[in-house]
Amino acid sequence: MPIPGNPLGYTLVYAVESPAGPVLVDAGWNHQDAWLALRDGLAAVGIDVRTVRGVVVTHHHPDHAGLAGRVREESGGWIAMHEADVALVRLIRGMAGDLHRNFQADMMRRAGAGVDADAVASSSRPDPPALPDLELRDGDLIDLPGRRLRTVWTPGHTPGHVCLHLEDAGRLFTGDHVLPGITPHIGLYPYDRDDVDPLGDFLGSLDRVADLGDLDALPAHEWTFPDVAARTAEIRVHHEEKLERLLDQITALSPDALTIWDVAEQMVWNRPWTDLGPMQRGMAAGEAAAHLRTLEVRGTIRRVPGAPGDPVRFTAASR
Repeated sequence: MPIPGNPLGYTLVYAVESPAGPVLVDAGWNHQDAWLALRDGLAAVGIDVRTVRGVVVTHHHPDHAGLAGRVREESGGWIAMHEADVALVRLIRGMAGDLHRNFQADMMRRAGAGVDADAVASSSRPDPPALPDLELRDGDLIDLPGRRLRTVWTPGHTPGHVCLHLEDAGRLFTGDHVLPGITPHIGLYPYDRDDVDPLGDFLGSLDRVADLGDLDALPAHEWTFPDVAARTAEIRVHHEEKLERLLDQITALSPDALTIWDVAEQMVWNRPWTDLGPMQRGMAAGEAAAHLRTLEVRGTIRRVPGAPGDPVRFTAASR
C-alpha cells in the first residue's frame, strides 16, 4: 500500500483467510491511491473488499490505521485495536486545530526547542484514524473462526502496539515492532514525561517476541523474513549501543546540563540535523527523549532542578 510522500514508501497489508471471511492485518494510509491498491490487490487474489470480516490494526499510526474506516464502510466489518492505542485515538480525535498546535508548541519549549518550537508545532498532521469497534488486550484471540490469531501486546513504538501470532501456521505479524532492516521510531510524548519509559517497554517487548521462538515474520514494512527471535537480538544490541554512546556524550559534557533539544541536535540521524524539516526534528527530539528517559530509569543520568517553566535538563548522575 503506497504511502504518498513518505520515505518508507509503502505498508504491507495482509489478509488472513477463514471460512467466515478474511481479516486484514492493518489497512494502509488514507489516500485514494492506497485505497485502489488495497481494493485491486485483494481482488487479484480472489477477495472482494466487501467480504472483509474485520481489520486488526497493529497500532494507531496513519500508515496502518488510515484506511480501516473506509474498509468498515464498504464491508460492514469491525475494526480492532489494543485498548491503549484506542485511548490515544480518542485523545487525538478530541485535540484539533489550535488546541493541538498549542500543545505541540508548549511541549517543544519545555524541550528547549527555542525558535524551532513554533515551526514544529505548525507542521501538518494527518487526519486521525477511525475509532475502533473492539478493544484488544494481551492474549486475546481475534474473531476469526477456524483460525488461531492471538494478540501479543508489544508496547514501545506506541503504547498499544501489538504483534499477531498466527498459531495455526507458525507465523508472526510484527507490525512495526520487528522489521528486517530498520528499527521503528521509539519516541516519548510529551518529551519531559517521567511516568513512562517507552524504550524500556520496547526492549521488554522484544524479549516477549523472542520467547515465541524462530517464527517466520511478516512485518508491515520492507520484507518478510525467517527467525524473528534472531532479529530481536540484533535490534536490542542496536539500542544498547545507542544508549551507551548517548551516556558517553552526556558524561563528557557534564557538569553542563543539556536540554532534550541539545541532545537531539548531537545525536546521529540518517541526515544532518540542518537538513531535517520541522516534523523530522520533532520526531528526532521524541526519540532523544525516550533514550534519555531510559538512562534516567537506569540511574545513569538525572534531571537538574530548574525554575518553573524552564526546559527540562539532564546531566550525568555521578555529577
